[in-house]
Amino acid sequence: MRVITKKPEVLAPAGTLEKLKTAMIYGADAVYIGGNQYGLRSRAGNFTYDEMREGVLFAEKYNGKVYVAANMVTHEGDADGAGEFFKTLRDIGIHAVIVSDPALIEICAMEAPGLPIHLSTQASATNYETLNFWKEEGLERVVLAREVGMDEIKEIRQHTDVEIEAFIHGAMCISYSGRCTLSNHMSNRDANRGGCSQSCRWKYDLFEMEQPNVHNSLLEGEPIEDFSMSAVDMSMIRHIPDLVDNGVDSLKIEGRMKSIHYVSTVSNVYRQAIDAYCADPDHYEFKQEWEDELWKVAQRELAPGFYYGMPTENEQLFGERRKIPAYHFIGQVLEYDKESGIATIEQRNNFGVGDKIEFYGPGFTHVYQTVESMWDKDGNPIERAPKAMMIVKMKVNAPVKPHDMMRKLK
Repeated sequence: MRVITKKPEVLAPAGTLEKLKTAMIYGADAVYIGGNQYGLRSRAGNFTYDEMREGVLFAEKYNGKVYVAANMVTHEGDADGAGEFFKTLRDIGIHAVIVSDPALIEICAMEAPGLPIHLSTQASATNYETLNFWKEEGLERVVLAREVGMDEIKEIRQHTDVEIEAFIHGAMCISYSGRCTLSNHMSNRDANRGGCSQSCRWKYDLFEMEQPNVHNSLLEGEPIEDFSMSAVDMSMIRHIPDLVDNGVDSLKIEGRMKSIHYVSTVSNVYRQAIDAYCADPDHYEFKQEWEDELWKVAQRELAPGFYYGMPTENEQLFGERRKIPAYHFIGQVLEYDKESGIATIEQRNNFGVGDKIEFYGPGFTHVYQTVESMWDKDGNPIERAPKAMMIVKMKVNAPVKPHDMMRKLK
């Protein structure tokens, strides 16, 4: 009988304080967030110091951890104030920082001793010699490049005891480890200093020139195919045993700019799969319902990335788009009265009487029903809830809990 001695961490994205709390409630062991400086997601809802303090206190109620991404590539002047930034994070109680630039690593180690440092995936660590180098520099964990294969992870684990973190779900960058300058050229926004405009996600036309050697505008040619450089999303839900058996310490979900619908669903699913495998690896069985659940928040097709070989044209979004089932996130349960069976809902998208809906919650609970009757916060009957964030009450057919989410098929 096999026994898993160390269960890997489920590491979820948290672009806002609300997302941090949602991730913890839905099973994440840790979250990664951004501060107002030194990160790569300038458009995410980055955290103030006060929000970080609140986030750390909330996470610790769930025995969870909070990491801060400070993974930008620093140009001259970009590192000003970094020492004070890292000292403040340490004093707040942040559990680690995720850094790629050696200058910021040096500043953190010298000016904020005691604050653990994790190497960002932006540093493109792809072999065990690299991991051992960073261990000697005092780093506790390395986030592998997303281009590392499963066989390589196995060999890396055999030659180093530094903690390994690997991405398991979410968007893939078309460039190597995210080190791209396309956004710089297309929109004058520096991807490696937090301003990526995701130019690879745009639609492009390929033109065939009548006279290839003539330097006239491409637009004078005839378009022959729409294409995109955009990769499909990663999903490793079918391969949890490989990740655990090969010694990955932290399983990372991408998506700090995505919704609480995404964060709750993906954290919930991977929590179930990891717990199931670690509890009884000899009798573990993949459940199709886990993957079906992930498709409810999918924005693009899903594939295992580079883990089992080089991605093919099937892992690129070009040509005719393949259909994806799409669900609307419509609300969150605030309260539930057991005696009356009435739930108080905070609306997030328009829904109303007659809609077929689904409640889901932590622990992979699900309740399905049709909306039969609704009231506004003052008790007046209503047919629909059209206003964003309005409070409504409705009769539910089975018990629900605060923080349960609601969705419906589009």
